[in-house]
Amino acid sequence: MNEPQHNHEFFMAQALEEAKKAYALQEVPVGAVVVLNGEVIGRGFNQPISSHDPCAHAEVMALRDAAKHIKNYRLVDADLYVTVEPCTMCSGAVVHARIKRVIFAALEPKAGVVCSQMTVFKQSYFNHEVEVVSGVMAQEASALIQDFFKMRREQKKQLKLAAREGELD
Repeated sequence: MNEPQHNHEFFMAQALEEAKKAYALQEVPVGAVVVLNGEVIGRGFNQPISSHDPCAHAEVMALRDAAKHIKNYRLVDADLYVTVEPCTMCSGAVVHARIKRVIFAALEPKAGVVCSQMTVFKQSYFNHEVEVVSGVMAQEASALIQDFFKMRREQKKQLKLAAREGELD
């Protein structure tokens, strides 16, 4: 089934709104939504720092929300929209949840395992296949991430300057 690009953009825009929530908490701005039958049933954004939970990635949070919504940990026929290529942990959660398709925006060259570091969903040892669509609103997602890390670098620079000024007093 080939869905029109505008449908992907509609749901990816919602994932980007989730990513902005992470940004506001000074978390890496990644957002995700789970869609079933044209309806968003789960939302999530990165929050491992603020929640003290290493598993609180956007994808996992959205999967948890969706599973609660339908009262089933299997999210058969659902799509996951995420602003950045998933990592190993999140890809494993996608397989276990039986997500039909992952639609992501920006590549994650360091830790992405959908197509950057490996093609995890194509491994023969999994008992579930996941379709992949990449590059939907990649420019917007990349700009958000780049802006975040630019802000982070500036904060570190200001802290170093403040520390130096304290040493001079």
